[in-house]
Amino acid sequence: MNDPKPTAHLQALARRRAQLIMQVQSGLLSAQEAARQLRISRKTYYKWERRALAAMVEALGHREYGRPPRPLDPEKEALERRAQELQAKLQVLEQTEQIRQRLAQPDKKKA
Repeated sequence: MNDPKPTAHLQALARRRAQLIMQVQSGLLSAQEAARQLRISRKTYYKWERRALAAMVEALGHREYGRPPRPLDPEKEALERRAQELQAKLQVLEQTEQIRQRLAQPDKKKA
C-alpha cells in the first residue's frame, strides 16, 4: 500500500469514501448509513471522517505563491557574488581599454 501511484481501483475507492463523507457533512446521509455502505463500523467511519477533514484543512491551508525557495548553499552564493564582482570589474577594464585606444589614435581632424 506504500505505492506512490495509487491504482485506479484505490483512487475510485478513495473518491467513494470522500463522496460519502461529504454527503454526511452536508446532511444528505447519516453517519450510520455511510458506515453501512462502506462496510465499516460507525466508530471507524468517524475516524476516517476526522482524518479526511484534517487532510482537507491541511491541503487548503495558506501556501506561499510561486516556486519554493532554493535551498541556501553559502559556498555557491559566495561564488555567485564573486562572479558578479569580477564581471563588473571586467566591464570597467574593457571600457578603460576602449578609452585608451581612442586616446592613442592620432586625431584625424588635425591632419
